[in-house]
Amino acid sequence: MFENLWKLAMVFPVSASILAFAGETADSQKYCSYLMEQAFAQRDLLRTPVGFIGTTQPETGLPMQVIGGASLGLSNVKKASLTMEVARKNCELYKSTLGAQKNVQYAPVLLEKNALQHRLALIDEASAALDSLTNKTRQMVQAQTATRVMLFNLQTTKIKLDADRADTQSKISVLYTPSLSETPLKNLISEKQNREEDEQKVLDRFNRQNNWDVALSVGIHQQVNPVAQGAQPYGAVSINYNFASRAIDRHLDNAAEDYAGWKKVQDGDVVRSVEILQQQLQSSISVQQAKLKSLQQENDEISRNLQLIGNPDTSATLDFQNQLIVAQLLIHIEIGDASFRIQSWQEYLASNY
Repeated sequence: MFENLWKLAMVFPVSASILAFAGETADSQKYCSYLMEQAFAQRDLLRTPVGFIGTTQPETGLPMQVIGGASLGLSNVKKASLTMEVARKNCELYKSTLGAQKNVQYAPVLLEKNALQHRLALIDEASAALDSLTNKTRQMVQAQTATRVMLFNLQTTKIKLDADRADTQSKISVLYTPSLSETPLKNLISEKQNREEDEQKVLDRFNRQNNWDVALSVGIHQQVNPVAQGAQPYGAVSINYNFASRAIDRHLDNAAEDYAGWKKVQDGDVVRSVEILQQQLQSSISVQQAKLKSLQQENDEISRNLQLIGNPDTSATLDFQNQLIVAQLLIHIEIGDASFRIQSWQEYLASNY
């Protein structure tokens, strides 16, 4: 049974792709309950004396004897307490790993959701400015100082903004973001690595108990054929020591070091996922910065054209001015969106790495 417990302790970081908060969630409660029950069973097995009964013939020519009694090894007693400690350490590691993995998985989703909500605010601002321009143009059409084509162009832009708003709202609605820990990722990862180190130390101590044992056996023996009068008590102490214990301990120490190195480069581990997230955010920031630079250049060009127009005195000039204003409203949405993404992603990297 302890073999299953040990396998769970070793395999879990690879298979734990289900993410949950680093606390008492239903996931962690059920897992830890399952783990502790297995540990209780193994503890009771190890610390309880083993009863035996059988026959023996001490020496050729001597009468056969029936023996019965119980035996208990000190190594098993030590393993019993270590089994509970291994289970507790593995439970703590499970919780800390789940908390870190949950933050890693949902961080991009949360950042994207915040960016989309900010984009909605930008669309609302542009829509309000466009409504004001549309009302002004409508009054000019009624006064016959502007054409209906100019008004239609503004109404077409309004349709585009409404479509952009609906699309943004749809994207937000499908993004699920549970409650996340406010603890920085670097702290969550550090805690997770400390838990792994603690677990490996306990497993190392447990495995070292196999190098030695002091067993106490007590019982009775009864001579048979011919049957002697009365059973006689007996006791025995046996000491076992593995001569390869030094080499075994050295290999166990090397295994703990190799395990730590493996967890740092394992593709499925949360530590590697945190590094990948950092690289992805840095690449995304570079893309957004290039996009922002291009948008700002276009916005500057529009601003220069608006300054050249000044106060339009003809219908054609007024139409051109409206087109420039509409284009600037749309560009301001993209500039605001890119700027917000760059700032929020940089702040996230600064606080979590």
